[in-house]
Amino acid sequence: MKKKLFIFSNESIFSQGDKFFCDNIDLKSTPEGLNKKFEVNLLGRKSKKIRAHEIKIKKIKIFSNIFSYFSEVYRSTKIKDVKYLIISISPYTFFTCLILRLFGKKPIVYLRSDGYGEYQAIFGNTGKLIYHLMFNFISLISTFISCKKYILKGKTGSIVNPSQLDSIWFKKAKNLEIKNFKLLYVGRIRLEKGIFSLINLIKNRKNISLTIVGAERQTSYKINQSNVKIKFTESNKLKLIKYYDEHNIFVLPSYTEGHPMALLEALARRRPVIIFDEINHVAGNKKGIFIAKRNFLDFFSKLNHIKKNYKKIQKEMKKNKLPTNKEFIEEFNKAMDVT
Repeated sequence: MKKKLFIFSNESIFSQGDKFFCDNIDLKSTPEGLNKKFEVNLLGRKSKKIRAHEIKIKKIKIFSNIFSYFSEVYRSTKIKDVKYLIISISPYTFFTCLILRLFGKKPIVYLRSDGYGEYQAIFGNTGKLIYHLMFNFISLISTFISCKKYILKGKTGSIVNPSQLDSIWFKKAKNLEIKNFKLLYVGRIRLEKGIFSLINLIKNRKNISLTIVGAERQTSYKINQSNVKIKFTESNKLKLIKYYDEHNIFVLPSYTEGHPMALLEALARRRPVIIFDEINHVAGNKKGIFIAKRNFLDFFSKLNHIKKNYKKIQKEMKKNKLPTNKEFIEEFNKAMDVT
């Protein structure tokens, strides 16, 4: 019999009949992967907006207010022989962690990104301070799993390598020549993701176009540039791969990142990647990643370098050893076992 695992998330989940949907692919794939070993119970916030990815596990509960959410957290403490996994640190998950500890449970907290950077990008220094207080308190009463050592800020924790990649992603990629720069960004349209900064960089540039794949349904975006196209979040893997194959350069403009999975997808399709120096740590020893300063002159020089050396860069990218989703779930299960 599988051991029960309760996963608590601050993510918004949309329900339609007996099906549940989210926009963050990690909230779909990680519970699904862990469900092979555990009996996963996923808790999240109720969304009124339609979301893209169907979460294919049986036990999901969503809540429209904080009181019903925390009541369910409390009820879960009455069940014997259970593991508790909290995804990311937010006010919701902070109090979830506190409730669990008050009733003698020690949760595992999975840190997918640098909360310090995210809270500062959204709320300034006040946000950074709030996150600092939550992070340090939670570090005293829980166990950490993270995708990068630096995110732990010196605290003890297991390291895993998130990935959505499977054999389909590694099938032969479409060859392209660069005439005009066809840029692609796959991710959420959020301030902290730096996408508005990128849009401003390419404003009025006729030889540069940008496709953004990550728009929420029932949400309007005030971006009025002829060289920018916005597409909904894509849940179909083959269609998403087609976006990568139809563009020649991938750009990840985020101000903060932990282990960006879209970057791995771009590398798997052998599309060179430009990031900005705020997240230079994500490059590691991977081939095909170029670091630019957040100004047009430096950004454009990186574009031209890639254009002149495109085939050579793609040949080098074949040497990359990229993690797969199967390997990630195996790592995560091992990390859960030692906690």
